[in-house]
Amino acid sequence: MKALRGLLLLIVALPLVGCQSVLMSPSGDLARQQRDLIITSTVLMLLIIVPVIALTLLFAWHFRASNKKATYDPDWDHSTILELLIWSAPLLIIIALGAITWVSTHKLDPYRPLDQLAPGRPVPANARPLTVYVVALDWKWLFIYPEQGIATVNELAAPVDRPINFKITASTVMNSFFIPALAGQIYAMPGMETTLQAVINHPGEFEGFSANYSGLGFSGMRFAFHGMSDGEFTQWVDRAKGAGGDLSREVYVKLAQPSRYEPVHTYATVAPGLYQAILTQCVDPASRACLSNTHPAGDTRAGDMDGMSMSSRTD
Repeated sequence: MKALRGLLLLIVALPLVGCQSVLMSPSGDLARQQRDLIITSTVLMLLIIVPVIALTLLFAWHFRASNKKATYDPDWDHSTILELLIWSAPLLIIIALGAITWVSTHKLDPYRPLDQLAPGRPVPANARPLTVYVVALDWKWLFIYPEQGIATVNELAAPVDRPINFKITASTVMNSFFIPALAGQIYAMPGMETTLQAVINHPGEFEGFSANYSGLGFSGMRFAFHGMSDGEFTQWVDRAKGAGGDLSREVYVKLAQPSRYEPVHTYATVAPGLYQAILTQCVDPASRACLSNTHPAGDTRAGDMDGMSMSSRTD
């Protein structure tokens, strides 16, 4: 019997060997709140599941054929107390889950500016978010830092305890931008822009990847996200400026061509308006896909990154 029990435990544990606990021990405040939501929801559901399983086993044992002391009542069909327990307990759980879901949906909205860096640490009034443009390419990630004037491929960095404002789009097909230690996944879609507000609270190197299948090179769409001190981040930017090339529109067109397992490289300069051109699919203005061509002359709505015509909220 002991050998059989050990074999069953081994069978259950084997699928979990490759699992990581990053979702349960995140390094960003947004991911921490999402983890707490998972735990709270699981505990609430277990309040129903565990008693039901326990009572099922108890009833099966108590009313077994060999137990002559168990009352046999073939005409029993109703109990007010049992009916109240059966219906009221799940109803209360559903109400609690609904309330938590309603509050969390608004509080953890990826478009909502952060109100805290960590528990008990509100965002300073003078804090300026770090803006990063994220472009999902085939099959790699392009990150553009408009304030620093640099761009990187398959490498991302941000200072610890500084709000980050990600603006996310894609070049061809839909992908999903996901750094488990930082926040939940956000879709990246061509011709549309999604947003993620987040913060990293601990220094270190964290894995990011695409969580949405996008073709042959999907498995190689991974990148390193570095949480750094302000000084280390400044040095990282300086290294990118010193060792990188120029990300012109011509260079971007070549970069956007499908490639697998693209190595990390940086660009010291970025062509003005490149992200906006990617977003509106107007890197080549003559392209039929250029969204600005669908608007009358002088209409600048297609050039407004924050306009609702160019924005898609994906929670």
